[in-house]
Amino acid sequence: MEQKQKAEALRRLHHGPDILVLPNAWDAASAKVIEQAGYPAIATSSSGCAAVLGYKDGEIVPRAEMMLLVGRIAASVEVPVTADLEAGYGDPVGTALAALEAGVAGLNLEDRVQGEMVETELQVSRIRAIRAAVDTTGIPLLLNARSDIYWAGDGDEGSRLERTIERLNAYRAAGADCLFAPGVRDAETIELLAKAVNGPLNILAQPGSPSIVEMKALGVTRVSFGSGPSRVALAALRGFVRELREYGTFGALV
Repeated sequence: MEQKQKAEALRRLHHGPDILVLPNAWDAASAKVIEQAGYPAIATSSSGCAAVLGYKDGEIVPRAEMMLLVGRIAASVEVPVTADLEAGYGDPVGTALAALEAGVAGLNLEDRVQGEMVETELQVSRIRAIRAAVDTTGIPLLLNARSDIYWAGDGDEGSRLERTIERLNAYRAAGADCLFAPGVRDAETIELLAKAVNGPLNILAQPGSPSIVEMKALGVTRVSFGSGPSRVALAALRGFVRELREYGTFGALV
């Protein structure tokens, strides 16, 4: 598929009968494994990609290096790729346009910069600016707007649900296509979010989260896994090198 077709396909996956499950990739090899397993789209992990490049997570990676990596991921597979580009590396519009040049079909944009929540009005203006700039290209880039209120444990716990709904609906009205609330694990809150937000809801699956079948029943549209898959892979490597060092055996090799 051409990039425009991939972006259109990614949009359709957010409005189909099935829940969209996205095991996150961190390099071209992991993206190919996910594609070969039959997944219709691939999401990248900013944390996993940062680790590949030798950086910690949190917008420390130079944008050019991240774009090079996500571009290689997008070029290595036939399915659409949506890239986690954190808060836009200080230039959300430029980052969105650079992502298009790299060949991706969608991106995540979060509302926390260097540990601080961005004011709602400012984030809304950023989303509007991205939408306006992207729309001029003719490629319907999918924008997944993320709110970190739960992920960061921001403010009073009793008001987090209301504030998250308010932010996500404001982002949707500004032009976001999907709404992402990482840090929410319990079924009751997930269901309340799914009913209250005005667009497809993305939940980050973590230990203790409902199953995929349960999340679909709760109204979730998209499930992603963040750095989880890359940590699973590294755990397997740790087991192998520990066995090799301690016992001189290598039973984990396949």
